[in-house]
Amino acid sequence: MAWPAELARQEDGSILVFFSDIPEALTEGGNESEALAQARDCLIAALGGYIGARRDIPKPSAARGRPMIALPALAAAKIALYNAMRADGIGNTALATRLGVSEGAVRRLLDLDHRSHIGQIEKALKALGQRLTVTTQAA
Repeated sequence: MAWPAELARQEDGSILVFFSDIPEALTEGGNESEALAQARDCLIAALGGYIGARRDIPKPSAARGRPMIALPALAAAKIALYNAMRADGIGNTALATRLGVSEGAVRRLLDLDHRSHIGQIEKALKALGQRLTVTTQAA
């Protein structure tokens, strides 16, 4: 899961980073390297807001020469779980019942800032008829 970032030089020389697909995600840095380093945390925070507000996660558009900001594997797995729940119309309580855990445990599985165990996310995806797969690509 990666979204294309737009870079814009500001009058003071800093670099603004924004995401056309996720307008709530804005950050900046003193130079391009610093700005791109901030972009991933900014993207994660904005996507966490989408989950909190129960909004659909926007699909990433094509790179078209723009830098792509990838989510860490755990955050990507959590977004996949959230998307599977939305697709099935399953809320936290219903998934918690299927898994035999509390609703709070499911909330933590969807919290992009919580350090969940990937096996828990795999189990939750399996309860929704999904499985987690990981692919790699050259940097």
